[in-house]
Amino acid sequence: MIEKKMFVDGQWTEALSGKTREIINPFNREVIARVPEGDREDATRAVKAARQAFDAGDWPQTPGSVRGELVYDLGRLIERDREELAELETLNTGKTLEESRWDMDDIASIFKYYAGLADKDRGEVIESPIPKSSSRVVREPVGVCAQISPWNYPLLQASWKMAPALTAGCTIVMKPSSITPLTTIKVTELAEEAGFPPGVVNTVLGPGNSLGAELAESPEVDLISFTGGIETGRKIMQAAAGNIKKIALELGGKNPNIIFADADFDLALDSVLSGALFHAGQICSAGARVLVQDQIHDRFVQSLLSRMQRIKLGNGLDSGTQMGPLISAEHLKKVEDYVRIALEEGAVLQCGGERPSAPELRNGFFYTPTLFTDCKNEMRIIQEEIFGPVISLESFQTEQEALDLANSTVYGLSAGFWTRDPDRIHRMSQGLRFGTVWINDFNIYFTQAPWGGYKQSGLGRELGRAGLEEYTETKHIFQNHAPQATNWFGA
Repeated sequence: MIEKKMFVDGQWTEALSGKTREIINPFNREVIARVPEGDREDATRAVKAARQAFDAGDWPQTPGSVRGELVYDLGRLIERDREELAELETLNTGKTLEESRWDMDDIASIFKYYAGLADKDRGEVIESPIPKSSSRVVREPVGVCAQISPWNYPLLQASWKMAPALTAGCTIVMKPSSITPLTTIKVTELAEEAGFPPGVVNTVLGPGNSLGAELAESPEVDLISFTGGIETGRKIMQAAAGNIKKIALELGGKNPNIIFADADFDLALDSVLSGALFHAGQICSAGARVLVQDQIHDRFVQSLLSRMQRIKLGNGLDSGTQMGPLISAEHLKKVEDYVRIALEEGAVLQCGGERPSAPELRNGFFYTPTLFTDCKNEMRIIQEEIFGPVISLESFQTEQEALDLANSTVYGLSAGFWTRDPDRIHRMSQGLRFGTVWINDFNIYFTQAPWGGYKQSGLGRELGRAGLEEYTETKHIFQNHAPQATNWFGA
């Protein structure tokens, strides 16, 4: 049993109410940790600490090179504790240990990348049209930032927010998901070890409808960054209107993976499997919506079906496991409901669609890899994010039909397509209305490139220089070196 606390103003603390929450392993429902269950008062206390550290502390004025050294040190400590962090992530989320190790490598690189940018932006000199004057544009830290991360990639998503905010000179209040807080708590311990000043890094634990709502509503918060569902994103936008705080939202997607007849068949098949079923499909960029051109449709279905039926479910800590459980009983029911709706709407179930019968999986939140064919554009499994190991397959005849189908969603996070035709590559990459487009690949991202979506997939960008700019305000500084009276209104 792991016992953990919240971190506010440089101190580890219980919730003011004294309440706690048990954290379980979704593989077998065993309790693995107990953590504080905070409320609005805990959020207020953390925001106050971050506000004081920003307004009266040295952190915003600390030279970028010094901030960068601390951010780099945090990345180095994550590398040092990579295995411990990966095991914690697997215990808490159910994903395979290999996936968690990849996450930790990415996370360390994210901190190191932003550390390298900390002293690179000296602003921009702009030529002034006024004689004997100077003009420059600088970027300054936005202030106190509340950062709410999701349960599927707890530490990876937190790092996308934490690293650029600290690099920019902001102070932060992190709120991980109530059900997957363990690696965020651990990285807070590492931030303390690295030597961040009190109040600069704060981590609070508790439910979104109270503690998270207070962060969104607080007039003392200058920016709120949230990764999660559309409905919660709307509530955060409404709450943020109270003091017109900056908002950064990543709200998921319904991401098409389009397979043209001239694609490399085997590579495209691999991309569908990994793009849709990695982490049991619990990925905002999951390519669970597959569009296959008519000429290869039947062959593709049979090959996909054969591969899906051989996927090994199990404990993420076991090396032979290819797919772990879903995150919770509530989420398992949501996936089951979507499968039922798909059947009611006329989709054809090819495999899966049930909980596994193996005795060793009976205590976990497992769901078998599921394939639907004969799917139509208006079906809910086509238009709504399922967030589970469910692939919906549609057929198309022409390039324009594929493009129209792919764009017919309120989301616009990511899309991919497979073809050898260079002219089609140009047309499709221009025509797809998504924040990221993959050509002959799927679910590739890296630290240097911006990540975010069109339409209702969110606002703003994470990663890359754009991710750093989210945590800054732009200021124009003009100086008149020879001021003279204008006598506009007379002596």
